[in-house]
Amino acid sequence: MPAQIGIVPEIHAAAPAFVALRRDIHAHPELGHEEFRTSKLVADRLREWGYAVTEGIGGTGVVGQLSVGEGSRRIGIRADMDALPISETTGLPYASTFPGKMHACGHDGHTAILLSAAYYLANTRGFSGTLNLIFQPAEEGLGGAARMIEDGLFDRYPCDAIFALHNGPGLPVGHFAVREGAMAASSDSVSITLTGKGTHGAMPNFGRDPIVAAAGIVMALQTIVSRNLPATEAGVITVGALQAGSAHNVIPDTAQILLTVRSQDREVRDAMERRLRELVDLQARSFGVSAEIEYTNVSRVLVNTPAETRLMRSVLEELVGADHVVEPPKGIMGSEDFSWMLEQLPGCYVVLGNGAGSQGGCMVHNPGYDFNDEALSLGASLWARLVERYLIADASREA
Repeated sequence: MPAQIGIVPEIHAAAPAFVALRRDIHAHPELGHEEFRTSKLVADRLREWGYAVTEGIGGTGVVGQLSVGEGSRRIGIRADMDALPISETTGLPYASTFPGKMHACGHDGHTAILLSAAYYLANTRGFSGTLNLIFQPAEEGLGGAARMIEDGLFDRYPCDAIFALHNGPGLPVGHFAVREGAMAASSDSVSITLTGKGTHGAMPNFGRDPIVAAAGIVMALQTIVSRNLPATEAGVITVGALQAGSAHNVIPDTAQILLTVRSQDREVRDAMERRLRELVDLQARSFGVSAEIEYTNVSRVLVNTPAETRLMRSVLEELVGADHVVEPPKGIMGSEDFSWMLEQLPGCYVVLGNGAGSQGGCMVHNPGYDFNDEALSLGASLWARLVERYLIADASREA
């Protein structure tokens, strides 16, 4: 870490307890909408520290609220809690005790970071206004953010701005990455079911072959980005599965194509959907089969708003120095459920360095991944300083 790093002393002193808490969560991973133990742990701690707590928002979501002084501003900070259906191979003493489940994306770390900041802010109360801590379930493609919003999250807990972070393997501990504008891509999951007419493979003329139609559609889908988007715009269409039939000599009735569609621009995302629907319909009809499309918007384009990004960058530069605050590479097509919240409110999403090489560099969604505990207190210090800056205790300094 850089010599000028500004970890809050009280957070540093409490670090061993929150590292232990993080490892306890890691050892007991829970998949999306099943975070019962984790949400209870979070709720119990927040109540112990004096927060007003609501459980069950969006299923297993938890919100802790702390109001201090007469300040009118309201800030939201979100952490995700869910694990992944992956079998852990780290061999760590605190490795997952649940077969087939592990914290392979660092949400155990994100939860512990926000709890560490919550503990500090409850003890010091060096702000004036309302702090809303949002512990979200089901970030991993299961719609946790949207479900919390549908359950009245921001009606019950209004926020003037909202913030979140994610660990970043490959970025050294002590560094952060942030950018105004698009920080993560939209993610759409698409299932295409083609229905034809099955027949014996020796007599294809008596059927309508959905496999041939599927093959044509798979190839045609590749033209959407290359022939329908401007060269200056980025998009990704990846077919992950083509499923049909079970015998060498039988043409089946149906075939299914599963794919993901991603973009970092909302208009490009919408244009890709329109063209995909047109192309699939026309291709299917040309082969004499019908097509049913199930188009699920998993996450939106995540857009950091200008004022909140400037504030975030200012706090980060005070924390670690300007040389350790970088912009992420453009064109990254990873997605983030927090995008649904940023469509409702202004805010900012930032990447926290998880380490490089053998020191935390293993990519997320990998059975050998682990959150780097060296980054925990730094992430908590970011939230502490951001809250203290946003909810300025001295009302005369408020913008």
